[in-house]
Amino acid sequence: MKSPPPTIGELLRSLRARKGWTLKQMSEHSGIPLSTLSKVEHDRLTLTYDKLLQLSQRLQIRMSELFAEQDTTSEPPVTARRSIGRIEDAIRVNTPNYDYFYLCHELRHKRMIPVLTRVRAKTIAEFGELVHHSGEEYIHVLEGRAEIHTEFYDPIILEAGQAVYIDSNMGHAYIAAEGCEEVLLLGVCSSSDDQLMQSLMTLHIDEAAAQHAQKKASLETPRKAALASKKK
Repeated sequence: MKSPPPTIGELLRSLRARKGWTLKQMSEHSGIPLSTLSKVEHDRLTLTYDKLLQLSQRLQIRMSELFAEQDTTSEPPVTARRSIGRIEDAIRVNTPNYDYFYLCHELRHKRMIPVLTRVRAKTIAEFGELVHHSGEEYIHVLEGRAEIHTEFYDPIILEAGQAVYIDSNMGHAYIAAEGCEEVLLLGVCSSSDDQLMQSLMTLHIDEAAAQHAQKKASLETPRKAALASKKK
């Protein structure tokens, strides 16, 4: 029977154990109250995205490292591995424009990374800069209509059931096509890089942080303008 994915509390306990810290030391290093950390470690409370971001910044680690389970056994030459990809077991990275679901995350040293992505971005401006990473990837449209942008080709529209295979080193972006509110994509990324999943998660987490900062700035601008007009 497959064990359930680790909770935030289990991941924090594992991180603290690796550093050899007491709960009090973890609190002092992270800036998160000891009582909050205790509740999180006992799965009575979870951490918001802001707190996870604070934790990663204060401890000077990538947020994706918080989700990295320790490899305690050597992988045998012949593994006969199998993993069932259930969305409820996936590691999730949520952003205003995308929701990423990393499937079969418990398998180590994968050469293929399966990712379900819900796309809400409707313009390249919302997406941001084109993404580059090692390897190749296959993108299959499950629901909706996707607009595919790549560095060296004109944009194309893919309908549900259609797919594209690209060199991932080439800049690329996927958005919802005109008239489509949301697109569901199945992506399979492949690379000889053992750290491909960590690289992809870092890209997506950095994207989430940038979108969060952009949203925060857009909310603060009217407030600053109102304060400035009052001073006048």
